[in-house]
Amino acid sequence: MSATGLEVFDKTLQITNIWLNEISERIGPDKQVAWKVLSTVLHKLRDRLPVELAAHLGAQLPLLVRGVYYDQFAPRRMPSDCNTPEDFKAEVAEWLADIRPVDPDEAIAAVFGVLDRHLSDGQLAKVRQALPKGLKLLWDGAEAKILAEAGAD
Repeated sequence: MSATGLEVFDKTLQITNIWLNEISERIGPDKQVAWKVLSTVLHKLRDRLPVELAAHLGAQLPLLVRGVYYDQFAPRRMPSDCNTPEDFKAEVAEWLADIRPVDPDEAIAAVFGVLDRHLSDGQLAKVRQALPKGLKLLWDGAEAKILAEAGAD
């Protein structure tokens, strides 16, 4: 039996909860914080992409996550001039300042890890290719960190 009466809502709730649980495994067991981390990192990533590519990425997100992804969307200001890992981390940290302390590196790694696990390799390759070199390295570093931690378990 459907929890909401609509299969599309049940599916997006299920997938979103999977994503939030994965983020919570890295940053701590608080879904509200995980939601804030997910939305913040997605906003910062979206704002760094060319508009068309940002739209293609948004189309791959679960319906509920897609809604937060497009919150405060301002295509005329895209892509932003956030080109270095330090700038990206600083922006993430600034947007996370209104919740309990979360290491921006952990927040970024958690969200990039979720994207790596749940979105198509082809779409992610396009996203990475569009990023400045420093941000590509940030994503690659987050991925390497996740793989190293998985190997340590």
